[in-house]
Amino acid sequence: MGSVWAQTALLEDGWAHDVRLDISVDGTISAIQTGVAPGGETRVGILTPAPANAHSHAFQRAMAGLTERRGPDPTDSFWTWRQLMFGYLDRLTPDHVEAIAAFVQMQMLEAGYAANVEFHYLHHRPGGAPYDNLAEMAERIAAAAALTGIGLTLLPVHYQYGGLDRRPLGPGQIRFGNDFDRFTRLHEQSVRAIALLPPDCCIGVAPHSLRAVAEEDLPRLKALANGAPFHMHLAEQVAEVDEVKAATGARPVEWALANMALDETCCFIHCTQMQPHETTGLARSRAVAGLCPITESSLGDGIFDGVRWFDAGGAIAIGSDSNIRISLSEELRTLDYSQRLRDRSRAALATPEKSTGRRLLDEAARGGARVSGRNSGAIAVGRLADMLALDADALDLIGRTGDTLLDSWIFAGDDRIVTDVWSAGRHLGTNGRHRDHEAIVAGWRRTLAELGDAL
Repeated sequence: MGSVWAQTALLEDGWAHDVRLDISVDGTISAIQTGVAPGGETRVGILTPAPANAHSHAFQRAMAGLTERRGPDPTDSFWTWRQLMFGYLDRLTPDHVEAIAAFVQMQMLEAGYAANVEFHYLHHRPGGAPYDNLAEMAERIAAAAALTGIGLTLLPVHYQYGGLDRRPLGPGQIRFGNDFDRFTRLHEQSVRAIALLPPDCCIGVAPHSLRAVAEEDLPRLKALANGAPFHMHLAEQVAEVDEVKAATGARPVEWALANMALDETCCFIHCTQMQPHETTGLARSRAVAGLCPITESSLGDGIFDGVRWFDAGGAIAIGSDSNIRISLSEELRTLDYSQRLRDRSRAALATPEKSTGRRLLDEAARGGARVSGRNSGAIAVGRLADMLALDADALDLIGRTGDTLLDSWIFAGDDRIVTDVWSAGRHLGTNGRHRDHEAIVAGWRRTLAELGDAL
């Protein structure tokens, strides 16, 4: 697929200079040389691994900015936001979802993400009736990925109940709902949709939450995943913790540790409501914490205990969830700042060996590879060429070297410093813009004009 030359590159074993990488037709890195002069390759300034965006609900991007007013209820929260979201999604058609997903994926790539893990639960028509093609909406997410070129990990979501008492889904949730048998058919048809994409794309399984699926179905869903990524919301809100404890006698993480077969394919999203013993236990289970710091801030979810998690050897991945703002550098910065605010400390996640920015990017890249099912996570021979380039001439990077390049990008700069991105060797963005930026934006404009200010 070509070659790339970088003035400076963050390789698996550290920083190197004058680096040439060869990329094979399967999207993996076939050779790396250091200390070589540039030739006819694509030339960039600073090259680093590009993480996967580990958790996204693409359709929610279209309602960003529409939920920042407070109504007569003085206790506005995630749960009131969710009611607004339910009302908004009833207006969305398959054409809308495809255009929104393409715009979201484009913004992810322009921010420096190489892949999109789409936690996809908008399955049916308004009113809950399935489309004639059960996997219509999944095919629209796949069609967006075919346009943008992003690496896609599609997670069809099983969502059956409105709570642990197994009450029926409410009006706002009805487009998500399936019983187990219909979900397996949906998953099977979604597999065929993903098969049309490049081979680095894959499919997993996502039970929505402990509230939304039957306990006895969790092992069957894990078996359906068959070693592929397995994601679930867990310990996101105080009300969720209270409901699970009332129904089971245990807090959500306690219940998962005692009753689920946890391994490195599991990714639990948010985990902002954990007690110290839960944080340590889940970190040691080999499951990954899927963190979405901007959304968790926006919705008032709480603060993930990152210091304790890392001390226990836990792994993380980073996602944009509601997509209210898609920014890799800001997600990483927000995660670290939340730890500083809680503990009244600085550089809370740095180590003696790695600066804050370096550790954050390393962890996001490695964890993102695991939860997306991608052979990526580092710039190394045999790994997928999931890479981003930073502008070596950016004002915030003047005079910086090594780990301070990442610190300056994440804490002093922003994603405008990202110039290029590759997903499995596909060179999808240059000079900070996706190759099909204008056409994708045009579709986004048409969609927003049709939707209007629905809230």
